[in-house]
Amino acid sequence: MTHDIRIAQELALSTRQVSTAIALLDEGATIPFISRYRKEMTGSLDEVQLAQIRDRLYQLRELDKRREAILRSLAELGKLSAELEAQVTAAETMAILEDLYLPYKPKRKTRASMAREKGLEPLAQLVLLQGNDDIRNAAQAFVDVDKGLHDLEDALAGARDIIAEIIAEDAAIRAQTRQVFMEKGVFASRVIPGKEEAALKYKDYHEWAEPLKTAPSHRVLAMRRGEKEEMLYLDMEVPESEVLPLLDNAYIKGSGEASTQVRIAMLDGYKRLLKPAMETEVRMLTRQRADEEAIRVFAENVRQLLLAAPLGQKRLLAVDPGFRTGCKTVCLDEQGALLENTTIFPHNGAGKAEEAAKTLRFLVEKHQLQAIAIGNGTAGRETEEFVRKLALPEIAIVMVNESGASIYSASEVARAEFPDYDVTVRGAISIGRRLMDPLAELVKIDPKSIGVGQYQHDVDQAKLQTALDDTVISCVNAVGVELNTASKQILSYISGLGPSLAQQIVSFRNTHGAFRNRESLKNVPRLGEKAFEQAAGFLRIRNAENPLDASAVHPERYALVEQMASDLGCDVADLLRDEKLRKQIDIKRYLSDSVGIPTLRDILAELAKPGRDPREQFEQFSFAEGINSISDLRIGMRLPGIVTNITNFGAFVDIGVHQDGLVHLSQLANRYVKDPNEVVKVQQKVMVSVTEIDQKRNRISLSMKTEESPAAKKQHRHDPSKNRKPSRPSNAESDLTSKLAALKSKFGS
Repeated sequence: MTHDIRIAQELALSTRQVSTAIALLDEGATIPFISRYRKEMTGSLDEVQLAQIRDRLYQLRELDKRREAILRSLAELGKLSAELEAQVTAAETMAILEDLYLPYKPKRKTRASMAREKGLEPLAQLVLLQGNDDIRNAAQAFVDVDKGLHDLEDALAGARDIIAEIIAEDAAIRAQTRQVFMEKGVFASRVIPGKEEAALKYKDYHEWAEPLKTAPSHRVLAMRRGEKEEMLYLDMEVPESEVLPLLDNAYIKGSGEASTQVRIAMLDGYKRLLKPAMETEVRMLTRQRADEEAIRVFAENVRQLLLAAPLGQKRLLAVDPGFRTGCKTVCLDEQGALLENTTIFPHNGAGKAEEAAKTLRFLVEKHQLQAIAIGNGTAGRETEEFVRKLALPEIAIVMVNESGASIYSASEVARAEFPDYDVTVRGAISIGRRLMDPLAELVKIDPKSIGVGQYQHDVDQAKLQTALDDTVISCVNAVGVELNTASKQILSYISGLGPSLAQQIVSFRNTHGAFRNRESLKNVPRLGEKAFEQAAGFLRIRNAENPLDASAVHPERYALVEQMASDLGCDVADLLRDEKLRKQIDIKRYLSDSVGIPTLRDILAELAKPGRDPREQFEQFSFAEGINSISDLRIGMRLPGIVTNITNFGAFVDIGVHQDGLVHLSQLANRYVKDPNEVVKVQQKVMVSVTEIDQKRNRISLSMKTEESPAAKKQHRHDPSKNRKPSRPSNAESDLTSKLAALKSKFGS
């Protein structure tokens, strides 16, 4: 079966869709470009489907490489029989391949290999046959003092070592055992004696057991981290009664002495070889599964954060708060350029506070500022309260999540942007720009540093990086980038570009001035036709010569739009302005071999809203006054908050006390919730109730459930569809059931 057919079957797609997607990917086309501008070719595959095709194709090609290497090795060893070659060729997973290769794989000295060197292979095979009841007599012939086989027991022990290895390396046995481990295995964790206090954050796992099959990723990763930090013992438990019968059925053929020897070898092989190998392998498989889920959740959180609503181009003041060292304050223009910076000390005494207030009022008036962004770190809430008390007219005051700002401020990117300023000023600038446009600023920071993941340092880093890169690329291209103001960092994520071409574009722009049209991109050194094709549709030029340059219409379709305008007796600008003209377009007239309904609909949508931003409108938010620390909280308080992180077990919400609270999955709504993303997203504003406070562990439990009205409760009780538990039978029904049971007992059914 070819790769395109296999992938099509696995993903329930047509072979044509998959083979076309593979061809485009192999030609160097990016996923955003294919999903946006090649819909007719792929049958409108979306980015998720294209990523699945790409990743599965990579797995299958890696499998092919390993298969070729194994076949080559087996041939060199002289072990490649026709039957084995057929098995290797037919293997569909890496595990099956490695199981088939294991008996022949060159390995370090083992007890079995040393027994073979002593000539005990024939005895082992004779014992395995179990056809000779007088096996001890047969074994006597293999006693050889010169080989270290001093007596009968030495010979039989060596034969058992060989048998143990044969059983442990049997591909069929390994496959069955692996399945049993995955189906019946249990993770069991317990605290290491003497570390109960140190391991307090792992209190839930001090005595814990959970089936491998159903253990959610966050608990698997938590237990693994506790083990890595030497706080927990983590064991994998599988009842021998679930495995040994499989081995017994496969290898025990009788009840004589030979069968006894095989059974001893079988038990040894399982405990010494097969079980440890399976534990290692299943640990790896469960970790991969947990990693994949954790990475998926992390990537989705990053997506939501990157696509958070931007404040837009506003002149603003940004504050990086602090107590002792003061609050670093910067003023930025509409483009995020630094106008002025200073340090104020609102928390260092009355005199300093008065001076800080005077400075802020002066800066707001001097630069005609429209908003104030305040970092949510140390002294953040106190600084927010100070600023709000100034009652500055028509000024939006917004708390900004500053996770990763310190990473940016010390980075090479920040040093290149602001070489004459220290890290504190750069950090404040980043906070302000993050409010203006989260996407444009956050792409400068490693996604692992922006505070929306769990266990990101524990998962496979290569897979995590791929997923996060995919996410950033998807977000940047979904929003589009203003070519004449974009930074090198955000341009590098545009389809077909990358860091090198992004730098070339910025250098060309700095030398030759603003780009007047998309076509002039072709003048950028080393930016060829292929890169232009991939990138052009995602780059916007505001107030360009051609109004389509400000839209997501690809240059390859400009002629089509111009034809539409010509057919209506107007120009393209008229189409963009006049909805009545657009409604007169009959898209079926413009169908061709290369342009179908999906592309034509996309073009009409862009003509209606050229370069539209898919992100939501910005909504102002403020935390509850007077609630600044965990000690201010009381059970039952109802508070506003912002969702900062989403996991499979719930959502974390910032309520302004420097410690996010957890809304457990069961507390997200008044109904059953399977996936938190059904209810919340990162940066969403929510109302929560405080249900539990654990100051010792610094944990806050919250609920988003709302109190039902008496009428709703009554409806809930009487509506069977709302009642998850089966109702109890009435007294009359119970009496009738009892009487029927008595009658049946007396007279028969």
